[in-house]
Amino acid sequence: QVQLVESGGGSVQAGGSLRLSCAASGYRNTGYCMGWFRQAPGKEREAVARIYPNGRSTYFADSVKGRFTISQDNARKMAYLQMASLKPEDTAMYYCAADSTFGNCARNEYSSWGQGTQVTVSS
Repeated sequence: QVQLVESGGGSVQAGGSLRLSCAASGYRNTGYCMGWFRQAPGKEREAVARIYPNGRSTYFADSVKGRFTISQDNARKMAYLQMASLKPEDTAMYYCAADSTFGNCARNEYSSWGQGTQVTVSS
């Protein structure tokens, strides 16, 4: 059973930066793809970014391209979402997710999810 715990959320003014962290535990190897999602009140969950164990980040939502980067530390079983030039529309609960099947990741069908960390961007 994979457990994921997010941290790093908070309140920031527009134009600011935050780095979200996702600590993973409970799995024996590092062959997991990781994703970040967000959900704002009244809106559907949105896939934000994805990274594979070889460190290649292959997906960013159009709304965050050029502003967000995703990285991971396989040895520490951590994933990160660096967010810059934040906008009020980035306000949401951010979740990390993991799966050992890369096809599931590509379809945004992750088997393990964290509880989320809130990001609030004020104008």
